[in-house]
Amino acid sequence: MRIEDYALIGDTQSAALVGRDGSVDWLCLPRFDSPSCFARLLGDEFNGFWRLAPAGAETATRRAYIADTLILETVWETPTGAVKVTDFMSPRHTSPDLIRIVEGLTGTVEMTAEIRIRFDYGRIVPWVRRADGDLHAIGGPDSVWLRTTVRLKGGGYRHTGTFTVSAGERETFVFTWHPSHRPRPEPVDPVAQLAETQLMWEEWVARCRYNGPWRDAVVRSLITLKALTYSPTGGIVAAPTTSLPENLGGVRNWDYRFCWLRDAAMTLDALTLSGYVEEAGAWRSWLLRAIAGRPEDLQVMYGVAGERRLPELTLDWLPGYESSRPVRIGNAAAGQLQLDVYGEVISCLYQARKQGMPPDDHAWAMVRRLMEFLESNWDKPDEGLWEVRGPRRHFVHSKVMAWVAADRVVRVVEELGRTGPVDRWLALRDRIHAEVCEKGFDPERGTFTQSYGSRELDAALLLIPIVGFLPPEDPRVIGTIEAIERELMTDGFVLRYPVAEDNDVDGLPGGEGAFLACSFWLAEARALVGRKAEALELYERLLAVANDVGLLAEEYDPRHGRQLGNFPQAFSHIHLVRTALALS
Repeated sequence: MRIEDYALIGDTQSAALVGRDGSVDWLCLPRFDSPSCFARLLGDEFNGFWRLAPAGAETATRRAYIADTLILETVWETPTGAVKVTDFMSPRHTSPDLIRIVEGLTGTVEMTAEIRIRFDYGRIVPWVRRADGDLHAIGGPDSVWLRTTVRLKGGGYRHTGTFTVSAGERETFVFTWHPSHRPRPEPVDPVAQLAETQLMWEEWVARCRYNGPWRDAVVRSLITLKALTYSPTGGIVAAPTTSLPENLGGVRNWDYRFCWLRDAAMTLDALTLSGYVEEAGAWRSWLLRAIAGRPEDLQVMYGVAGERRLPELTLDWLPGYESSRPVRIGNAAAGQLQLDVYGEVISCLYQARKQGMPPDDHAWAMVRRLMEFLESNWDKPDEGLWEVRGPRRHFVHSKVMAWVAADRVVRVVEELGRTGPVDRWLALRDRIHAEVCEKGFDPERGTFTQSYGSRELDAALLLIPIVGFLPPEDPRVIGTIEAIERELMTDGFVLRYPVAEDNDVDGLPGGEGAFLACSFWLAEARALVGRKAEALELYERLLAVANDVGLLAEEYDPRHGRQLGNFPQAFSHIHLVRTALALS
């Protein structure tokens, strides 16, 4: 399966990827960042999967989500009839349930089922026994029950079954995880859970305020962003996967199953602008818990419950997606200094308040403490937006976002009635602005640069007019956009920054695909400077990159027509929504 051959299902606590071949190849339980039960996505069949498909069939005829939900329907048409498989994860009650319903549509179809449960990222083969007719798998702290109307037989560390379904007939499968030391959870009714899940998503989507020309793409993106929220705490993960490569066969493979403050803040912007203020309140509560303590201890990312230790490890027993090694869990970028985060968090809280989120005195106190830290540290070099693993630099985008932090706290005082040292913040805002325009701009080429004194460009510079640092008509903005179009575009898509052997900015070997969020930024920037037709053309091209169920990975390889990177990626869907709002 290519990355884009997968579809997402989830219960706002974890998620699974289901391939066009009817196989669940990735599932971590009970949380997004837990070890996986199925890991074929990053390995092979031995590392765990669960396939339901007609005998001898390789890929499905068609698939789609049921209306505005996260319930996947996959249809197979065979010489003897047609069959539908419905996959979803129901709203969690006591334990996570992955439910699969096989329904005959026409004729009679012979189906095959094969499941290989592998705990701890494909490493642990569980002990499996039968109990009251169901399968029960145990391995260390993990326990799974598989309850099904189909008889499965064991052998070769797997379970398989063959059955037929005729028109109107139905077979069900319920896969339930729970801690191995706990009693078996109460079984659920799969058909009743289907109705409950559909109602939950339909009611959530009904709150959406967007009704523009790209409604289907926007709503699908909003559903995807909601699916990446961890509902018990309000945390938001960047993606449900780890180590899907940015370069096939390369080493740019990272674990995105954590809560980046930047990504989460941007997610909340997209949600609040679309009418979802409740999620902003939940995330603010998560934020206050996660970063509680000294502002100088702020991390750029946390676990879904606010965990701070996210040690980066490699899983040497997994060969990686298309031999892209290493497979990593955890993320060492948690210890980096990324000054742009302060601007994104403070701007998000300001925007959420403007959209109706109730005020909170503790949140404002936290913002003031963050500003105290930023006042003393904004002029330091950092690892920046792209989490470079090379030397720290004075990244222009980081400085621009420090300016955003100062600008937004001033606006909070002026527009929302808060109190604070506004004169000091105004002076800071002016000082940052002057330095960026002096040190971050190349007058010879008429463009801002990636960092002070460099000649490289960076797609993040497209955000300068979007965040309000300079007006769109400013010649420096227009020159920057044109320079990025000349130097960072490949086959109509935008790269993050130059990646070459003589450019050690990120400290990593190998290239990567075009970063989809950057191309959305260009579309929005074009619209701001009055190039609406070109903005629309690029936006439509980006929508065409989404897979058949509307999902986007982190990057796109236009040469080979493939999605790359972790999937689905919140960053891509955030800016799909934001650009639609801007163009509408």
